[in-house]
Amino acid sequence: MGWKTLDDIGLAGKTVLVRVDINVPMEAGRVTDTTRIDKIRPTVEDIIVRGGRVVLLAHFDRPKGKVVPEMSLSHIAGALEASLGRKVVFSPESIGSVAADAIASAEPGDVVLLENTRFHPGEEKNDPALAAEMAKLGDVFVNDAFSAAHRAHASTAGLAHLLPSAAGRLMEAELQALEAALGTPKRPVVAVVGGAKVSTKLDLLGNLVTKVDHLVIGGGMANTFLVAQGIEVGKSLAERDMADTAREILAKASAAGCTIHLPVDVVVAREFKANADHDVVAADACPADAMILDAGPMSVAAIVKVFEASETLIWNGPLGAFELTPFDAATNAAAKSAAALTREGKLISVAGGGDTVSALNQAGAAEDFTFISTAGGAFLEWMEGKELPGVAALTA
Repeated sequence: MGWKTLDDIGLAGKTVLVRVDINVPMEAGRVTDTTRIDKIRPTVEDIIVRGGRVVLLAHFDRPKGKVVPEMSLSHIAGALEASLGRKVVFSPESIGSVAADAIASAEPGDVVLLENTRFHPGEEKNDPALAAEMAKLGDVFVNDAFSAAHRAHASTAGLAHLLPSAAGRLMEAELQALEAALGTPKRPVVAVVGGAKVSTKLDLLGNLVTKVDHLVIGGGMANTFLVAQGIEVGKSLAERDMADTAREILAKASAAGCTIHLPVDVVVAREFKANADHDVVAADACPADAMILDAGPMSVAAIVKVFEASETLIWNGPLGAFELTPFDAATNAAAKSAAALTREGKLISVAGGGDTVSALNQAGAAEDFTFISTAGGAFLEWMEGKELPGVAALTA
């Protein structure tokens, strides 16, 4: 792997600066979803059990280098304390004597939470001076925020170069899952890529066709590929100006030995709304006054066959307009099939991206997937084959 874990670093008597992602949703001053907070618990507990003192570094929202009271991490301290079951000492500063005093005042087993790192203009610029000030507060740096690993910030990349560094348990699990999916995967590998536009996923598609054996394309993106093959798609969402690009991707896939799977039948409707009147037609038979809103049952059956013949699955994006019934049918059916194969030990399944997580949860399939990444942008950039600064810094 090239990066260290908590098992590789002595923590007894050490002050451990832990970069976490607790950028949680809030409403009326209350945390509405503690998932991200709950996920850091294994790292926090491991450090404390092994005699270390935990100091959390985190951002919240986008204050853009200014102190914005509504974006203070003080609003999250209560939810953090409840989730961890430990006293949380909050510091209104993330560097300097105020932060140092807060750390010094903490009792063994307490957790120290420093103020929003993005209150400093140097955070997002990876300012060496800011990273150096942060480094003065601890002995060891642990990055447990894979979701922020695609950012070269002072508290992600900068700190890692100044202190003995390692990946936290959440980061470790994420990196192991991603390595298993694209680094040294069990083959054949199938990737599902859905969503609205080809233009937003060019790097992703270009990388995947050289890494996977099968690529299933769904959602509005599939319409663009149908157009590129001379198929009329009526009033469907499609980027007609991307037809040449789609043909280039098809050619690249063919040269790389990657089979691209497009819908063979589709669900069409005249209105974009839940429970709109709809029909199933062949992919090349979309009426001029209709729009494609989902893949059809024959397409789903073909996808399931690919899943059954594969060892590894990577999933990003829905197959149709999953927010609207019944145009969530293809996504739901394919997701449940992948979940069942995973449950039976026949498939390694890794998924990520906002819409993907929502779609898999909606299908009741997420719990059975091997790994669900909540990292968003970092997950996508990893799928695109890009180096993630926060991870690269741990291997330097």
